[in-house]
Amino acid sequence: MEIQRRTGGARARRTAAAVAGGLLAGLMVTATVTGCSSETAADERPGEESRAAAVAALHRAADVLVRSGSSRVRTTMETATGGTRVSIRGTGAYDFVRRMGRLRLVLPKDAMGTAEHEPITELLASGALFMRNRGAGIPPDKWVRVDTAGIPDGNLVTGGATDPLAAAELLRGARSVSLVGEEGLDGTLVWHYRGTTDIGRAARAASPGVRGPLTAAARGFTERAVPFDAYLDRQGRLREVRHHFTVTSEASGQSGQHGQSGQSGQSGQSGQHGGTGSGGTDSGSTGSGTGNGAESGTGSGTRAGRSGRGSTPGPQGARRTLGVASTTELYDFGAPAAITLPKSSDIYTGRVESTQT
Repeated sequence: MEIQRRTGGARARRTAAAVAGGLLAGLMVTATVTGCSSETAADERPGEESRAAAVAALHRAADVLVRSGSSRVRTTMETATGGTRVSIRGTGAYDFVRRMGRLRLVLPKDAMGTAEHEPITELLASGALFMRNRGAGIPPDKWVRVDTAGIPDGNLVTGGATDPLAAAELLRGARSVSLVGEEGLDGTLVWHYRGTTDIGRAARAASPGVRGPLTAAARGFTERAVPFDAYLDRQGRLREVRHHFTVTSEASGQSGQHGQSGQSGQSGQSGQHGGTGSGGTDSGSTGSGTGNGAESGTGSGTRAGRSGRGSTPGPQGARRTLGVASTTELYDFGAPAAITLPKSSDIYTGRVESTQT
C-alpha cells in the first residue's frame, strides 16, 4: 500500500465551506441548520470484515480520547459566501476526562486586511459554551453563557468551532466507511478513513455529556448525513477529523431583523420567524445565525450559496444551502489542559445588542 506523506502546515485544505456572517459580532452567515493498533490493521483486509473493523474503530474513537486524558487542539471552520472564502481558526487544549476545553478563535480580517474583531475566548463544557470578548456591547471582562442543548445545531457550527469531543462522538453514527490508506500526518503514521455519519444515530449512541447537544442537532439539521474524513493513529486516537455540514437558510431578505436578544444568554428567541421555525441560538445573544430561522436576532442577512460556491439565484423566501467544513486537529496528547469555568458573577446578565450588517 502506498503511504502518502503530508504535514499539517503544508497540506492545503480547500474545502467549499466555512462560517461567515452573523456569528460572533456579525461574522457568521444567517443559516438554517438544516483502538486503532493491531485491531486497525484488520481494516486493510478486503470485504465486510474490513468495513466492520473500520466502523468499529471510528465508533470507539471518543472512548479512546477519554482514556488518552488531554491534548492540544487546532480548529478550522470554513465557508464561502458572496464569492468570498472565510475561515475562523482556533487553538487551545481539551481535557477529555473532564469534558472541558479552551479555545482562542481568530476571526477573519476585512477586505483591507484589518482585524474586524479581537480574538474570542471560548470555554467548552458539557452542555454549555462560554464566550468572552464577544463584542456587541458586552463588557470585555464578562462571559456569555449558551446552553448548547438549546441550539438547533447543538453548537456543531454555531460557535465557530466544533467541540473536539463532540466531533469524535459524531463518529459513533458512522456508516459507509472505507479505509483510504496509510498517510503521514505531522510525522505520525495514521489510517485515513472516509465515510458518512448520521447525527441522529450518533446522538443515540453518544455519552451522556454530549447526548443533549447532538440530539438537538439531529432535530435542527435538515440534512443529518454528514460526510467526514478521519485520521486515527496506531493507538486508535483521533488525530484529525473533517466534517462537511450542510445548512440551509430562508433567503427572505429580512435576516437579522426580528430576533430577540435574551437575558443571561438563555432566553432569546432568535430565528423564530424563519420558514422552518427553529431559530438561531438559544439566546440570540451569541450571534449564531446558524439556526433554522432566517431571521436570527444577531444574524447578518447574508445569503448563503450551495457548498461554498456563493448565492444561488432565486425569489425571496427561497431556501438556500451552504456547505460548512469543520476541521479538528488533536496533537501533543497528555499536555496540560487547565480549564476553570467562570463564576456566576462573571457571566453577563444584561441585554445583548443585536449586530446588524
